[in-house]
Amino acid sequence: MIKHNIENFIGCDSEYENADIVLFGAPFDSTTSFRPGARFGCSAIRHESFGLETFSPYQDKDLTDYCIFDSGDLELCFGKAELALQDIENHASEILKDNKLPVLIGGEHLVTLGSVRAVYQKYPDLHIVHFDAHADLRNDYLGAELSHACVMRRCHDLLGDNRIHQFCIRSGEKSEFAFAKQHTDIHPFTFDGLDELVEYLQQSEIPVYFTIDLDCLDPSVFSGTGTPEAGGVQFHQLLEALIKVSKTNIVGADINELAPMLDSSGVSTAVACKVLRELLLAISH
Repeated sequence: MIKHNIENFIGCDSEYENADIVLFGAPFDSTTSFRPGARFGCSAIRHESFGLETFSPYQDKDLTDYCIFDSGDLELCFGKAELALQDIENHASEILKDNKLPVLIGGEHLVTLGSVRAVYQKYPDLHIVHFDAHADLRNDYLGAELSHACVMRRCHDLLGDNRIHQFCIRSGEKSEFAFAKQHTDIHPFTFDGLDELVEYLQQSEIPVYFTIDLDCLDPSVFSGTGTPEAGGVQFHQLLEALIKVSKTNIVGADINELAPMLDSSGVSTAVACKVLRELLLAISH
């Protein structure tokens, strides 16, 4: 039985048995390639969420009108990525077994792989919608195949060609962009093409895993992240795109890559909280 956490994301205090959505954190950043600190992101989001209201004027919806359960942060092995991924997969699998929707808070982006593995077991025709500054398609990073720089490549190992849809990508090795042109559906720099993708996913009723690396946002909006990249989108663009994707058959989701201590103003954490609130409301029915 999954039990209550001591501190919940604001408005996410339903009983597990009644919940449609289950939130959980994966405080892991051991493969971070530049500035560490994302392991503290999930607890910071939870703690700082009380600076928000549960009501969203953007969507005219309130978290208290939905059944969302926050199971807290997992206790993960920092020294071995595969053990951490297995714990994430096991937790997501338990949520899915109970016919609930898992929403993961990272952590670095590698944590997505654990959740995707669990969702893929239940939905083998799964597609991924991926918002990010980085392609994350390296086969390895300094010899490590389990790295946040490789997470979408490992997801491709599971799903195969043309089932990963990437938006806002503005950074990566030349080989990553070449791989993407052959094997993924990549949309560099912007959300161009998202309307057509959403229409296709809706018509086919395809199960979708939705992963948001918060560094898709421009550093002027979101500087508290390990690998900031100039040229990103603004908050309202992300919100509009997020709501569009929510109209598809979402069966799992996450947000990741907040490193709260890298923005001493606290603005990045506040932005992450708001993105999570809007995501939860968008996928709640």
